[in-house]
Amino acid sequence: MNINRLKRVINSMKEKNIYQFVITDRMSIYYLTNINIHSGERFLGLYINQDNEVHLINNQLFPLNNNDIDILYYSDAESAVKKLSKFVRKDKNIGIDKVMTSNFLLEMMELNIAESYLNASSCIDYVRMQKDEEEIKKMIKASEINDKSMNDIINFIKSGIKEIDVLEELKLIYKRNGADDAGFSFEPIIAFGANAANPHYSTGDTIIGDNGCLVIDMGCIYDGYCSDMTRTIFFGEPNEEAKKIYNIVKTANEMAIDKVKEGLKFSDIDNEARSYITEKGYGEYFTHRTGHCIGMDVHEYGDVSSIHHANLKEGMIFSIEPGIYCKDENIGVRIEDLILVTKDGHRSLNSFTKEMIIK
Repeated sequence: MNINRLKRVINSMKEKNIYQFVITDRMSIYYLTNINIHSGERFLGLYINQDNEVHLINNQLFPLNNNDIDILYYSDAESAVKKLSKFVRKDKNIGIDKVMTSNFLLEMMELNIAESYLNASSCIDYVRMQKDEEEIKKMIKASEINDKSMNDIINFIKSGIKEIDVLEELKLIYKRNGADDAGFSFEPIIAFGANAANPHYSTGDTIIGDNGCLVIDMGCIYDGYCSDMTRTIFFGEPNEEAKKIYNIVKTANEMAIDKVKEGLKFSDIDNEARSYITEKGYGEYFTHRTGHCIGMDVHEYGDVSSIHHANLKEGMIFSIEPGIYCKDENIGVRIEDLILVTKDGHRSLNSFTKEMIIK
């Protein structure tokens, strides 16, 4: 168990008057226990309460050698919820996380194992949002690998190859540069020409030509932690409209980053980028939020959007990735960096150039 992280979760439970909590999110269990099990449809749950009781309910198909946590095994012929009920205080409320499937929650309610049921996801989500020193070091390293890999993949790309060929080479580059064997933190986006104007394009067989923009949105995993970065490059001399859009996105990215400090709201950062792009006449072409939180999952709880008004705190890490997507012009530009909130302001985890690259 990571005792410090567990204490922070229990303190959050006390603040919210939640006596006991069942966590079923695999990455949150990993975060607290360093136990990483892909249990599929089978129940995997970490039970904790305000009195510091901790139990893991786990299927016997996944045996563990772990001496610092009580593990209760069940077979496929047994009810995991009934096993869980041995620990649950029936006269107290119980917190459930947002990923518990309805079949297990309904069984808990049918068995009446607790007084009431509450969504307690925030008790773990907000703890995970603030990275500790160990996590920050891993995420810095993950982004260093991503920076080097971005340089390597741009040097590899040339006109005449397919987007999917770039994706396959990126797998090899990450491995050479020291990323985890798991490779990608998400399926990278390699989008050329008209495809670049689709923010969530799926990399395909399009051939990269002599003229057009190429969006490269990529991330790797290092020691269980994710990186994420986007750069847009050009093949052939871009026209004046493309240059204008690129410089607007670059400035919006830099303005939003410069604003990051403790005490501001996530929505303040979104507004900094969005208002500038709107002022320049492209507001309707910036169609997504400005960023998302990141850590063990590439998209963790919390985002940089107009509706997220939580305050920035030291240790939070999130992306800032404004974009402009003009389908009629076959132009799409996105520039993304990961930003750490520090005691004195902020630190960018990415150092790869944002100056326009023309190949």
